[in-house]
Amino acid sequence: MYAPVNDLQMYYEIHGSGRPLVLLHGALSGIGTSFGPILPALARTRQVIGVELQAHGRTADVDRPLSYRQFAADVAALLDHLGIGDADIFGYSLGAGVALQVAIDRPDLVGKLVLLSVTHTPDGMYPGLVEGIGELTPADLAGSPFEREYAEIAPDPAHWPALLKKVQQLDLSFEGWPAEQVAAVTAPVLLVLGDSDIVRPEAGVELFRLFGGGVPGDLVAMPRSQFAVLPGTNHIGLSDRAAWLAPMIESFLDAPA
Repeated sequence: MYAPVNDLQMYYEIHGSGRPLVLLHGALSGIGTSFGPILPALARTRQVIGVELQAHGRTADVDRPLSYRQFAADVAALLDHLGIGDADIFGYSLGAGVALQVAIDRPDLVGKLVLLSVTHTPDGMYPGLVEGIGELTPADLAGSPFEREYAEIAPDPAHWPALLKKVQQLDLSFEGWPAEQVAAVTAPVLLVLGDSDIVRPEAGVELFRLFGGGVPGDLVAMPRSQFAVLPGTNHIGLSDRAAWLAPMIESFLDAPA
């Protein structure tokens, strides 16, 4: 389905019924590549709304750069269009940053956040990683799951090199979010990293503390947010950990706020 949102025809699909859970995919990806293994499990008990952001998947590009602020505004406008005033949001990688931006800009729309592989500062990723992304060419991604998915579902598969360039510009210009802005997020957060992720574990701990974590739960009240590190898991491999993630996410979302 498509919705007219901020000059876009934004693609979305709905699975299941219950409390709304919005899924926001990673860069260069669509709903299927980011959430294919886990979406059916989550849709058994809730209304899952998969979204494809500007220039990704089935949502055509428009003449503007990619930005977290604009992505978040598009997601908020979609929820307004659907008449959804309160939803949980599950974001992966790029989508996790968008979910965080929605919680900052439109806290009224967000119940709980599930953030897979996100950092609030540029140095939260390993040195040289962003520069390496900036050097990628379409040939480097030929035959990858991302390129194959785009070729199958994008309105204009020939736009793939332009999407890669826009994502590179987004990554190279990433300045992050001020610590005080992150700490002001009121939504409970489940933060998840792989132990061999592109985000350094130290950065995950720092972000968890900003969300109110990092306290001795046996001595004080348990924090509203949670932190998990999945063993033997790299960045791309996070999307394959449905058997671990689904019960973890369901338990977090179902618990009283």
